[in-house]
Amino acid sequence: MEVLSEITNNVLVLTLNRPEAGNALNGALSEGLSNALTDAATNPEVRAIVITGAGEKIFCAGMDLKAFAAGEDLAKIGKGFVALRECKKPLIAAVNGHALAGGFEVVMMCDLIVSVDTARFGIPEVKRGLFAAGGGVRLPARIPLAVAMEMGLTGDPIDAKRAAELGLINQVVPSDQLKEAALALAARVTANGPLAVQATKQLMLDEIGNGNPQLMGELQKTVFSSEDAKEGATAFAQKRAPEWKGR
Repeated sequence: MEVLSEITNNVLVLTLNRPEAGNALNGALSEGLSNALTDAATNPEVRAIVITGAGEKIFCAGMDLKAFAAGEDLAKIGKGFVALRECKKPLIAAVNGHALAGGFEVVMMCDLIVSVDTARFGIPEVKRGLFAAGGGVRLPARIPLAVAMEMGLTGDPIDAKRAAELGLINQVVPSDQLKEAALALAARVTANGPLAVQATKQLMLDEIGNGNPQLMGELQKTVFSSEDAKEGATAFAQKRAPEWKGR
């Protein structure tokens, strides 16, 4: 299965399960994540959701560029992000390794973040002629704008220590303590009134703004269907430097 799930003490743990592909987001994985979150929305037993990745080195490498270059439907790949954005229950990222591009955006869609000390975070989409169309829009609300701009415009990553210094993540732990730390944090959340927790999440996200869906859609249509977007993904698949045309 592309997404594994288990419920422990009112906490749903979802594991992105494509370790052979760095847990990259293709249509099947994204749809699996969407379905799991949709089911959780109406399950009263679930009061918090932990999202992690299979393997020890990569949480999620982002959108599967090989699938994108081969023409996989972008809307299908994006279903998981829609479900994450609409999820009213608290989301906790248990980052087991590098979280890059769409993987970092999955993290950004979460409300609390626990990370292993070896992880790196980044939105390198611009290196492939794309932009961070998912949770990357929340980055300037979570760290200083100058740093968010640097990450977004250069595509260069930061390590877990720097992310913690910026207040981007809640806890940094050794890898063998990740699951325990994430579940302990979830337990502190689920000890509270479920409706009050969900209301608090919604109000806080509304306060900082949750992106402009109309503008995002317009830009995504323009950029993701451009020649540069196809070239960036193709160059990645062919393991060569892209040749940009600006169109």
